[in-house]
Amino acid sequence: MLIDLFKASPIHQTSSNEFETKVLDFINEWFSESKTVKIMSSGSTGIPKIFDIEKSKMLNSAEMTCDFLDLKEGNSALLCLPIEYISGKMMVVRSISRKLKLKIAPISLNPLENTNEDTDFCAMTPLQVENSLEKIHLIKNLIIGGAAVSETLKSKISQTLKSSNSQTKIFETYGMSETLSHIALKQVFPNQQDWFKVFDGVDISLDERGCLKIFAPKLNSEVLQTNDLVEINDKKQFKFLGRIDNIINSGGAKIFPEELEKLVKKVIPNEVVFLGIEDEKLGQKLVLIIEGEESQSINHQLSTINYKKSFHKPKEIIFVEQIPRTPNGKVNRLELKKLITN
Repeated sequence: MLIDLFKASPIHQTSSNEFETKVLDFINEWFSESKTVKIMSSGSTGIPKIFDIEKSKMLNSAEMTCDFLDLKEGNSALLCLPIEYISGKMMVVRSISRKLKLKIAPISLNPLENTNEDTDFCAMTPLQVENSLEKIHLIKNLIIGGAAVSETLKSKISQTLKSSNSQTKIFETYGMSETLSHIALKQVFPNQQDWFKVFDGVDISLDERGCLKIFAPKLNSEVLQTNDLVEINDKKQFKFLGRIDNIINSGGAKIFPEELEKLVKKVIPNEVVFLGIEDEKLGQKLVLIIEGEESQSINHQLSTINYKKSFHKPKEIIFVEQIPRTPNGKVNRLELKKLITN
């Protein structure tokens, strides 16, 4: 389905499936007299919540992204994320705000499977990108959110696009439901950046724990306190280190699982998660969970990893068929911990 959002008015089109119906319902809700719409949080760090968001603030967020990516009126956008969450809703709002032509693809792990058309703008999860590598050159501006972009995926993106001489620009996002999608981007391709760059109108700082505080009055009137440990550079850039509630305390040593996951993903392509499992001697025992089947090849690759600290080496490695994820694709650490401890 293609929706031309040049005219700011309700849409009267016939849908061919449930997803298209939900998208049209949201567009018509947007053009209703209500000043707010309902948003569902991802549930990646707890029970999903539903809350009301002002349309004016969503428009502010849309303008920030469209300006950053230099999207023009009449450009095309592809929606392939669930409309229930802020990620999907904001793709529609950006299209309304900038008067884009919105193409709706079926929700799948390979949203580009049935298209050969060029698209100016799209947002995907890392898993969707992984399954769309052969066609991502069709997208001019691609943003990746919902989970961190692994080193393995970055390498695959670079190899794929360099061989196609693509002009595609790809960015990793940082944000949450409360910031109405992302407030910062860092480039993955053609340049691989280490620091997220925050949008104009967004101020960042650290609390006493070293966790990120966000003040974006155009998006949220409150100062947002995160549990994300970061390093700040010149107040407009930051580097994500890990979530403070994911920190593992093993024998008195504090371990950031995200840093170790990044290291391991440079060596093997599988999804991996480090968890701290209760242990009488250590307090928490460092465990590495790997998605997929154990093999000699993987075990050999794991043996080549050079951990900076001796306590960074996992005490146990567990292979699971599938790592639990939230509905929008994020690793669900709470469910994973239940899975391997029950």
